[in-house]
Amino acid sequence: ATKEVIDAAKKLKVIVRAGAGYDNIDLQAATARGIVVDNTPGQNSNAVAELALAMMIFMARNGFTPGTGSEIQGKTLGIHAYGNVGRLVGRKGRAMGMNVIAYDPFITDSAVFEADGVKKVNSVEELYKNSDYLSLHIPATEQTKGSIGYDLLMSMPKGATLVNTARKEVIDEAGVIQAMTEREDLKYITDIAPEAAAEMSEKFGKRFFATPKKMGAETAEANINAGLAAANQIVDFFKTGNTRFQVNK
Repeated sequence: ATKEVIDAAKKLKVIVRAGAGYDNIDLQAATARGIVVDNTPGQNSNAVAELALAMMIFMARNGFTPGTGSEIQGKTLGIHAYGNVGRLVGRKGRAMGMNVIAYDPFITDSAVFEADGVKKVNSVEELYKNSDYLSLHIPATEQTKGSIGYDLLMSMPKGATLVNTARKEVIDEAGVIQAMTEREDLKYITDIAPEAAAEMSEKFGKRFFATPKKMGAETAEANINAGLAAANQIVDFFKTGNTRFQVNK
């Protein structure tokens, strides 16, 4: 929903994003018009979490090509941002026999992590330094854009894999390319194709993979869940004025 689209809709009162991310909506333009913008958090979470685990196994088994791979059981899974998706990834990782650690600066209560059998770490640096698999779930904000790059990847253990089902904007592509060039053991798999996807695929072979299109929420169940949630929120807004999931307050 760009400014042009928003300005053209003269009677528009509410926009609901059928999903958690809303960086494809011009919040400033909507707010200027007094339009409420909602998201539907949690509806796609399981689909994305299942994909993240599948991506880890895909890389552990060399992209399902012949040759000796590895197992994810017994490896340490780091979760960067412990929201709806991060929690599910952690629980599924634990069920697969992984040791799970997580970092989220907005969750200060260690009991939240401990309830899931997850160890809370105190910094981004500590998280990456100790993660064999790093599952990325941070949003694209002014603070996070380009924040995942050379230094963090170079600090990761031998054979580590970065898994991105979040946003491509949070990745410093040049930094990731440099790190993977210097360290031939690092791997990167992403659900959001980088600008340099062709170059990375040619240069790194099986150590890099990008899905042809973003498919984290592309399940029948997730589409139904998000669609129903969006429709119900629109009805609730006009019936009761409910703005519980408003993101442009």
